[in-house]
Amino acid sequence: MSKIAVVTGGTRGIGEGISLALREMGCTVVANYAGNDEKAKAFSERTGIKTAKFDVGDHDAVTQGCSQIAGDVGPIDIVVNNAGITRDGVLHKMTWDDWNEVMRINLGGCFNMAKATFPGMRERKWGRIVNIGSVNGQAGQYGQVNYAAAKSGIHGFTKALAQEGAKYGVTVNAIAPGYIDTDMVAAVPEPVLEKIIAKIPVGRLGHADEIARGVAFCCSEDATFVTGSTLSINGGQHMY
Repeated sequence: MSKIAVVTGGTRGIGEGISLALREMGCTVVANYAGNDEKAKAFSERTGIKTAKFDVGDHDAVTQGCSQIAGDVGPIDIVVNNAGITRDGVLHKMTWDDWNEVMRINLGGCFNMAKATFPGMRERKWGRIVNIGSVNGQAGQYGQVNYAAAKSGIHGFTKALAQEGAKYGVTVNAIAPGYIDTDMVAAVPEPVLEKIIAKIPVGRLGHADEIARGVAFCCSEDATFVTGSTLSINGGQHMY
């Protein structure tokens, strides 16, 4: 029987790449999204992958959404916590809402999704949780105290939860992407982006499928002895 995988923020960018990679390895995939119905519909029509709309930062919505998925498709075996936002700005200009919304979705979403699915994985003695961190959670980044803190928190969350899941056959790992050619990075002003690329030893942005292959490995039977790890996929930008 194929594994049931939920990818948050799974209809666009890195998330879309992950959804497609997991489907390719035989999983039944449900791609979560938060708000853009039109793009989610286009994604589903293009790929045939089911979608589920709920806000990962809303604990009750996640509980209800995961319950609905389990009822419609089957018990959730794999969770990829990919959903994330940015609200960039230097600290003295950053509002509480800028801080809180990034923490609520980027880090809170990991907690909410794990809380809804980890108990079932423990009971069934098999599960995979992969959390998408960031090079900026490892190295920091000017104007991103909220984003860097949330992503750094994801790396710590991963290591702690991995210890809880290990004896139950549940692995918990993180992927820390560098700068990837997604819509989020495309929004960076060209002069700034040029400076970023100049600091990447391989001399280019990464691709979504390169992150997706790392996620697929962590979710596979080949990775049963890998847990609590952070795989950096950043073109050598930060060797951590």
